[in-house]
Amino acid sequence: RLEDDHHWRVSYGTANGAWEWDGSPAFDGPLAVTDVPSESDRAHMMSFFLALTLPSRLEKNLGIAPLQGRSLPTDDDWAQLEELALQSRLGGFGPSMWRRHAGAPVRSKPRRTYDPAQILRDLEGEYIPMFLAETSRRSPEEWATLRRALDEFGRESGLFDEISVRSLGDSEVDPFQVQVRKFGPRTKGPRRNLIDVGYGVSQILPVITELLRGEAQHRFLLQQPEVHLHPSAQAALGTLLCQVAGRDRQLVVETHSDHLLDRVRMDVRDRTTELTPDDVSILFFERGDLDVRIHSLRLDERGDVLCAPPNYRRFFLDETNRSVGL
Repeated sequence: RLEDDHHWRVSYGTANGAWEWDGSPAFDGPLAVTDVPSESDRAHMMSFFLALTLPSRLEKNLGIAPLQGRSLPTDDDWAQLEELALQSRLGGFGPSMWRRHAGAPVRSKPRRTYDPAQILRDLEGEYIPMFLAETSRRSPEEWATLRRALDEFGRESGLFDEISVRSLGDSEVDPFQVQVRKFGPRTKGPRRNLIDVGYGVSQILPVITELLRGEAQHRFLLQQPEVHLHPSAQAALGTLLCQVAGRDRQLVVETHSDHLLDRVRMDVRDRTTELTPDDVSILFFERGDLDVRIHSLRLDERGDVLCAPPNYRRFFLDETNRSVGL
């Protein structure tokens, strides 16, 4: 439970008892990390608490108050809690465990002009234009690297060829615009405001920025990242997901896009990245009468889906048969 910016009250327990930890000002030091959890991170507060306290087992049990059972956790209780923290697979202890990104299924609407503001992460990616502007001003080398990666995806997806940030003044507090441009066969097109191009560009920009930015995340939770993208852009996004995923980077993607999934299958088959069939797990949700059954599917070396239920892609098969007159 969040009391204020640096004050947390955490309840936890085992079969032997339950306790509460008061994140009082006495713990301001450990809590003052670079990426302090926001209110939306409450569900993960237990792991954050364990990350900070397990190494020292809460010296002198500072801040612990019994809620039920034993007066204080025993070594066995701590061992159970430590196992819980390890099972959470949040990438280790300390501030680095917070290096994850979650995105909403619909991102924020583009604006013609943005006013500089403090960067506060949100699910809709409204902070991304501010992040791009600040990076372009304060970290030219980082901006050049990120911009090249964004431009490369833009070209592969057909959405844009170049992205830029245009400041409307000389001061850091002056408003700015995010612009993109397309290239023709023999000339470069004009720079256009983000609000004047296809809606898919503004919807995918928060997703690809988080995937490509230098501050690598350990885990991505993405909901329908393909929203408002045409089929070839959806496929290009599938390739980007394969490029980003790795031993230390896990992607959990909820999608309705067969174009995205097919590209993942083909990239695994063609070994365009280090991703192997064992690195990909597909959960197919099949609706019944009043319930939903979840099928766990795998890929083989040819990129084929193994153990698919009869209704998997039934709609597309029926449409194909219909189109050829079968």
